[in-house]
Amino acid sequence: MPSGCSIRALWIINNQDAVVFSRRFPVVEKQWCSAYKSENENTGLDLPRLPTDQQISNAFTRRKRREGSTRGYGIRVAQSTKGSDSWVDDPITRHIISLCLSEEDDDDESDKNERNILWPIALHTKALYSILVLPLVEPKEMKDYVKLCRRSDCGPAVGEDLSLSSLLFNISSITGAFMVAHAFGDIISGDTVEPEVVVSASPSVGGLFDSITGSIGISSRAKPVAAPLASSSPSGAATTGATASDAPKAGSRLLDRDLLRNFIATAMPFGTPLDLSLSNIFAMKANGFSSADPPPQELKQPAWKPYLYKGKQRLLFTIHETVNAAMYDRDEIPDNVSVAGQINCRAELEGLPDVSFPLAGLSTAHIEAISFHPCAQVPAHGIDKQNIVFQPPLGNFVLMRYQAGCGLGPPVKGFYQLSMVSEDEGAFLFKVHLMEGYKAPLSMEFCTITMPFPRRRIVAFDGTPSAGTVLTTEHSVEWRILGSGRSLSGKSLEATFPGTIKFSPLQSRRRGDGDDEESEDESAENVVNVEDFLVQKMNKDLPAVELEEPLCWQAYDYAKVSFKIVGASVSRMSIDTKSVNIYPTTKSPVEFSAQVTSGDYILWNTLGKAPSAAVV
Repeated sequence: MPSGCSIRALWIINNQDAVVFSRRFPVVEKQWCSAYKSENENTGLDLPRLPTDQQISNAFTRRKRREGSTRGYGIRVAQSTKGSDSWVDDPITRHIISLCLSEEDDDDESDKNERNILWPIALHTKALYSILVLPLVEPKEMKDYVKLCRRSDCGPAVGEDLSLSSLLFNISSITGAFMVAHAFGDIISGDTVEPEVVVSASPSVGGLFDSITGSIGISSRAKPVAAPLASSSPSGAATTGATASDAPKAGSRLLDRDLLRNFIATAMPFGTPLDLSLSNIFAMKANGFSSADPPPQELKQPAWKPYLYKGKQRLLFTIHETVNAAMYDRDEIPDNVSVAGQINCRAELEGLPDVSFPLAGLSTAHIEAISFHPCAQVPAHGIDKQNIVFQPPLGNFVLMRYQAGCGLGPPVKGFYQLSMVSEDEGAFLFKVHLMEGYKAPLSMEFCTITMPFPRRRIVAFDGTPSAGTVLTTEHSVEWRILGSGRSLSGKSLEATFPGTIKFSPLQSRRRGDGDDEESEDESAENVVNVEDFLVQKMNKDLPAVELEEPLCWQAYDYAKVSFKIVGASVSRMSIDTKSVNIYPTTKSPVEFSAQVTSGDYILWNTLGKAPSAAVV
């Protein structure tokens, strides 16, 4: 069997557990059948076939019922049955699942064999859809997984050769299956916009915006031999921090089957993924190929670059980081701050050049995980230096992704306190410190803090912050510390915000007699803390939250911080433009920019309950 990635079949299932799109690849299935016959010769077993859409729908529904949710438990629990994914006792089974096609009792161990099971299936959920991708694997690997499903012990044993992690590590098609699943998820959700590359409007770089449409921030893709199209809007040249992007906008329809079929025909013909870039596929469909411009004979043109660029040359890099934080302001619970970053690139270079540069700051950034685009090679690396060589594709692309620590410390420090003085009235206090320890060129463009109350309606509010303005709605209070037009650079800002808030009364349930009132009075006597009693009383009338995740934000009081920082990264990751080399050598300007935005940046109520990870 081939060592690359091949896909046997894929299915898209809606939130009603119905298959709304499917595709099987007979060429790959023929390879599977041949391998299965070789593995099971002289056994007399019938050749298993791919199930119908109805069988997949039924099996997916049974798995949800057995595993408790779409993704499943991930670990062995009391409800786990022998042969199920959770019985393997590995969290990866929430993403790489199996489907039992037997219509009989799921508890029957004899049903769990390689003849009526589909594995490994890459599961990706996006926009109310579940995308299931079944890659081609060796029949022996499927037998090994069935053995894991029948083991009586939990998890991988010490010294045990057979474990799910080691099994998946040796299957090269798993990564390709997830790439296909994510590509389909982006198409379904319409999230097909290319990564953002910020362009500096420096007057020293002439003509830098000649291919950017300023009105919408999207450039027109050039023909294979034509120069980049000029902007039709004169405002494009005057926009600072404009973005360059070639991505087509997907339609607003929930599921465009014709678009999916065209994508399969071009991106993965016969079940083998070639190029999953939707922008490249749109370009080839719109422009086609001209016989007057054949590919170069002396160089091999990669699949991710179907066209050669012609026009004014330039090379752009943007580091985009997202800061996630959980701030508790408690001695027993440590604060947690993490950075998810990526290096976006746009290389408008003629021919098929190689680009190389040293990536500095790895040790100070405390990199925890790192991955690269398929076009990149990493020939050498050290403790604090890593050389990257890549042959860039067309348009904007993500050259590298990484997880790191926040080397400069949290951009927003402080605490949030909310105390309920009665059943419908509370007092709150914010005290925050912005950009403490941050120096130029780092600049915070805006910062807002929002107190959401999704299950209570605000009827009255009183409070005046020491800085910024306040905006209230029925279910939230928004504190705009830094608004548009006012940035914070080279200095820090400390601000406080005390206030009171009043909610509309809860709709209490009607009681049939006075027993409940007596029990409520008894509970009030048993509760020492009056605030705990008020919270307990309010929770009686709050609607239940039906979510798969065990930690539901709506069950706790918190404030969410939103901000944007430009000028540099907060992880200290950086690119020296003077160290970027292009071969063959060309006189191309190289620009670098960085921006940092907030992700899930949460200030938990210091005086209330908050979810946190247990510290071992």
